[in-house]
Amino acid sequence: MTEKRGVIHGRFQCLHNKHMEYLLLAKSRCQTLIIGISNPDVSYIRPSENDRDRSKKENNPFTYFERYEMIRDAMLEYGVPREEFEIVPFPINKPEYISQYAPTDAMYYMSICDAWGQEKYDTLTGLGLRVEVLWKRKPEEKGTTGTEVRKLIMEGKPWDHLVPKSVHKYITKNRLDERIIRLSNG
Repeated sequence: MTEKRGVIHGRFQCLHNKHMEYLLLAKSRCQTLIIGISNPDVSYIRPSENDRDRSKKENNPFTYFERYEMIRDAMLEYGVPREEFEIVPFPINKPEYISQYAPTDAMYYMSICDAWGQEKYDTLTGLGLRVEVLWKRKPEEKGTTGTEVRKLIMEGKPWDHLVPKSVHKYITKNRLDERIIRLSNG
């Protein structure tokens, strides 16, 4: 059964090919996919015992708007019609506000690869939302991560093969790779 609306979320720091696998699988299950960007601004960033590194400044180099544009361009690059997806802020660290940004009657899609994923699952189900876990994997089975992509950029090594073409173009055209290097140098 295809849902009318689905919601998926992530930090997307930066959008990479595993994210696209995640987004496209969720899109295949619904007519309209609402893509939530967590940590939309610094006021939403909260440390979690289950993932201490996610709140560090160097691990959040892109603004909400930059991530919005990367996601939009990549979805279009992969052939998803613009009228079939929306992009919104997603305050997973302030769950009482999620209903201000995303419909509560939608199916919420996610994956669980670690304790942080389980924490998010517990948060969403605790709000009474319908949640479908797309896959459950061990941390070592997760695949490409934003941390890996940012590390390659910092080291001056090839990383274009890990992200959609539109994301590589966006990051280099806007010199965001230079920002990642600056943030990593303190």
